Amino acid sequence: MANTKLLQDTQASMEKALQHLQDLLRGVRTGRASSTLVDSIRVDYYGTPTPINQLASVSIPEARQIVIKPFDASIMTELGRAIQKSDLGLTPQNDGKIMRLTLPPLSGEQRTKYAAKVKEMCEEARVAMRNSRRDQNKHADVEHKAGKLTEDEHKKTLDKIQETLKDYEKKVDRVQEHKIAEIMEV
Repeated sequence: MANTKLLQDTQASMEKALQHLQDLLRGVRTGRASSTLVDSIRVDYYGTPTPINQLASVSIPEARQIVIKPFDASIMTELGRAIQKSDLGLTPQNDGKIMRLTLPPLSGEQRTKYAAKVKEMCEEARVAMRNSRRDQNKHADVEHKAGKLTEDEHKKTLDKIQETLKDYEKKVDRVQEHKIAEIMEV
């Protein structure tokens, strides 16, 4: 019988890596507006970098527009600066009460650039998962040497860890394909 604690730890760490990847990918621009595009932007609010979604309500009134309505109108200048510094490449339009971000259509070159960024992020997630496999394999080796696992149990544990890695790599592949298709959609 394979060591269930090691297998649970393996699955938990790979799930965490997959979740982190999905969170990162929400911030990658596609052809459509999404409130998650501005989630990672931090605004200097009285000396504290604060996420936009804690300072304002974010809505999507149209397919290519994001509207940000701050709870405190005095942060409009800082909000505009933070958006301009971000890698979104958007110029905010401020009317004193709300800020509008209009997303221009992505050019073919931009789509290719974003697709390459997605591939890079997915590869980083795969590397994190492989590191998790390596760590769990080391734990299995230690338990085997300590006599907690028999030779057969050790082999089964290593095989199950490898199988878990392959399953999660397939999930990363699906996430990558979906996001790239979303970016390339015209």
